[in-house]
This record gives sequence, C-alpha cells and structure tokens, in this order.
Amino acid sequence: MSHTQAHTQAHTQAHTQAHTQAHTQARPQRADARRNYARLLAAAEAEVAVHGAEVSLEQVARTAQVGSATLRRHFPNRQALLSAVFHQRIEALCALATDLATKDDPRTALLEWLRGLAHYVASARGMAASLTIAESPDEAEHCFTYLATAADPLVRRAAAAGAVRADATAADLLTVVVGIALATEHHPNGAAEVDRLLTLVTEGLSPRT
Repeated sequence: MSHTQAHTQAHTQAHTQAHTQAHTQARPQRADARRNYARLLAAAEAEVAVHGAEVSLEQVARTAQVGSATLRRHFPNRQALLSAVFHQRIEALCALATDLATKDDPRTALLEWLRGLAHYVASARGMAASLTIAESPDEAEHCFTYLATAADPLVRRAAAAGAVRADATAADLLTVVVGIALATEHHPNGAAEVDRLLTLVTEGLSPRT
C-alpha cells in the first residue's frame, strides 16, 4: 500500500470511528446505551433499504424498539443517522474485501465483492448518491479512495490470475458499479437488474483472447 493510500485509509477509518464514537465522548456510555445504538443502526439500515433516505425517524425508533427521545440522543437529526449507516456499511464492505482476498478463485472473489457493493448502494434508495456526494467533496473522495484501496488486492489478484483485464483498476470498477446502482435505484426489480447489468459489464472484464 502506498503512503498516500495508507494516509487516506487511516483518515477514513478515523472519520468512521468518529461517527460511531462521538456520542460517547461527552460521557461514558452504559451497556444499555451501546445496545440501543447498535439496534438503532441495524433498524436504520433495514428501513433505508425499504423506504430510502426519507425513512421516518419514528419508524426507525419503533423498529429498534426504543423511544424517539432515545433515537435523538444518539442521532440528533436525519443526516447524522444516515451518515452513521453509510460509514458503517463502508467499513463492512472493506472488511468483506479483506475476507475475500484469500478466496481460492480470484475472479469469483472480486465479482462477489462488486455484487455486494452494487446491491447495497442500489438497495439504500436515496443514499446511492452518497458514494458520489457524501458530506462534502473531500469526504466523497476519501470514501471512494478507501473503498478502492480495499478492493485493489482483489483486482490485482484477479489480474495476476488472468481472470480480468490487466488494465482494469479498482477505481474503474467502483465507478462502474456506482453507476449501475444509481441507474437501477428506482427500478421495480432493482436486485435482478443490478445482477443483469453487472453480469453484462463484467463479461467485458475478461482478457481478450
């Protein structure tokens, strides 16, 4: 990993941790508060997948089985909640890339990660643009680079195995996948359309014979 990549990854990890820890800095967090925070994040992710970024905060609280006041103690507004969900998912996608990096079939590992990314961005209706706008242009660039850095070993392994074109880069693939997710965001059968378009595109990743 280059010095620039390492710096970007460290910066984004620190930023992500800040989203999940900021509310604990003012006072020590009790075990029940930590459980409520985790339940709220899980509920928010599920509700966003169904209702999009305009999800009702009250519905999130009901799904998590906590009161609205509890939700607002952790997340004072919608943006804070969506941002926490967004950064948690980035961390999960990067962890998945690490896990897949040792999979026997490099091409299958890469495609599994790309499909996971595409399905998440497409299902998080209204949040798809988060990968391109995030909270600011600088934030978007850091998040994009963080994901591309995580995916880079998968791409390099697949290229070394002759499974994808040598000139394919993680940044290229991330751009394509985000484009597919944005294009299918409001499709009535988004998951199937993501699979169809991703399969169509990835056929073009194969080296020319």
